[in-house]
Amino acid sequence: MGLKIGIAADHAGKELKELIAAFIRMKSFDVVDFGVDIASDKSVDYPDYAAILAENINAGKIDRGVLICGTGIGMSIAANKFPGIRAAVVTDEYTARMSRAHNDANIICLGSRVLNHHRATDLVAAWLDSAFEGHRHQARLDKVRNIERRFLQK
Repeated sequence: MGLKIGIAADHAGKELKELIAAFIRMKSFDVVDFGVDIASDKSVDYPDYAAILAENINAGKIDRGVLICGTGIGMSIAANKFPGIRAAVVTDEYTARMSRAHNDANIICLGSRVLNHHRATDLVAAWLDSAFEGHRHQARLDKVRNIERRFLQK
């Protein structure tokens, strides 16, 4: 069974979300769509959608996720509030690959107002095709987990 990829967007990212979801399915991954509905004209709050996706990763219901808002920044900030989440805003293939290879990013964040659709699919492809390298990078992630634990105990 392949990876199960969750996807969510706010109102700014709903069209790009549809395109990225179709692209991921085309690459033979399972996609779980957490909204926002493409037919909705309502403005919605990105933290709500980042939370749904992050909680589903932490619950083991999905393996990784894609979050989309106007810049990707808001989604990244909100998702990274959850323990175990490593959400990275990526802007080029290098940052997409490195977010996986060095940081084991389990969420990629995209900006619908700063990326065209073709560029966004290229970034998702680079991210999906990259693997965590481990070794010295694992020691760094362990330090990040220790920071999370320290603040969760308060």
